[in-house]
Amino acid sequence: MSNRNVTRRDCFALAPTLALAGAPQKFPIRPDYLREHSPVPDFWRCSVDEVTLFLKENVRQGSVSVIGNTAGGRPIRAVFYGRPRGGRGSTTFSGALGYGDVRAWIGPDHERKVYLAMASVHGAEFEGIVGAVNLLSVLESGKDLRGREWPEISAAARRLDRIVIIPITNVDGRARVPLRMIPPQGADFTVSEYFNTGGKLDGSIIGWPQCKRDIPVDFSKVQFPGGYPNDAGVNIQHDDFFGKRQPETGALFELAARERPDLTLNMHTGADFLHPLRPFLEPVLTNAFEDLYRQVMTQLTAAGLQRSDDPAEVANPARERLSVFNLDSALNMHCGSLSVLVESPSHAFSRAKRNGRPFFHTPENLLDAQLICHQEAMKFLAGSGGQVAWRARPKA
Repeated sequence: MSNRNVTRRDCFALAPTLALAGAPQKFPIRPDYLREHSPVPDFWRCSVDEVTLFLKENVRQGSVSVIGNTAGGRPIRAVFYGRPRGGRGSTTFSGALGYGDVRAWIGPDHERKVYLAMASVHGAEFEGIVGAVNLLSVLESGKDLRGREWPEISAAARRLDRIVIIPITNVDGRARVPLRMIPPQGADFTVSEYFNTGGKLDGSIIGWPQCKRDIPVDFSKVQFPGGYPNDAGVNIQHDDFFGKRQPETGALFELAARERPDLTLNMHTGADFLHPLRPFLEPVLTNAFEDLYRQVMTQLTAAGLQRSDDPAEVANPARERLSVFNLDSALNMHCGSLSVLVESPSHAFSRAKRNGRPFFHTPENLLDAQLICHQEAMKFLAGSGGQVAWRARPKA
């Protein structure tokens, strides 16, 4: 893009301190942690300003709308393609389950297929944002930002009635993290974890899952809160869903109730190789999740992007243990969507395959994995019929 440099202004924080929008408090960050990988590939668009500019300059087939604002007052933008469901059902989602027919919730256009994808629920997890932006590029032009065509994504999109993409969900957390790409760290994840889960007052990382012990985070008791929480200190993946919800969660819930998506992908970073996690949700959707898992993992294996090259080993959903109750569970209980968290590797780490062969997650193959995941998820939804069909299947 001709004004690519303009998008770098959100890296203002390449300095020893970082100020939160709307808050007087500043967080000291070690200068050596602020070193950014150079050069950052042009297709690696993951900062708030880069994404905002991309949406403004490139989205023409779809429409961009602000679906809400964060705790820090930042807009949350979503991109919409196709026609929304036109009618309302006659009851609540819970009422429809009690009645025994989810169509009473979805409404008269229950046969339409609706795909929702969101990224960056955690602000320092960049890969999902890059995947979402490049997916939008494919939906707009048929090509990702490298110029590579993805005809299967384009074909799958034409078979869906509605596609909704949220490139950055936790805009507060993303704006707080001053880097776009961390230099390769080998097996040392200290810098990445510092920006992700935060740093204690002594500078040591808070770590996972310890970062989930205190919600909301008291910013005065940490050196840096990381990208997990919004500006209110809340990790919305573990919000108070049935109590006082955060504005980001409220915006998602309103969107989900209006769109009633069949399938939702929640793109995160935190795995050796990309894979969907088994969600804690309605048992009736177990078969659908497992079919989705097999399809996604089989194609990732064929592309050489899994720890083993044997699809019979890698694409077995039995290897995924049940997740805990979280945002994906709440979205399922709210609107019936099969909501699946997908973990990606980080660009900052290197890994080895099971045969011991070294494997470096380059920005290029990380993007490939993201787009293959979206491609297969969209194909799965297009071919399997969505919520109504999944719920009608006999139990395994």
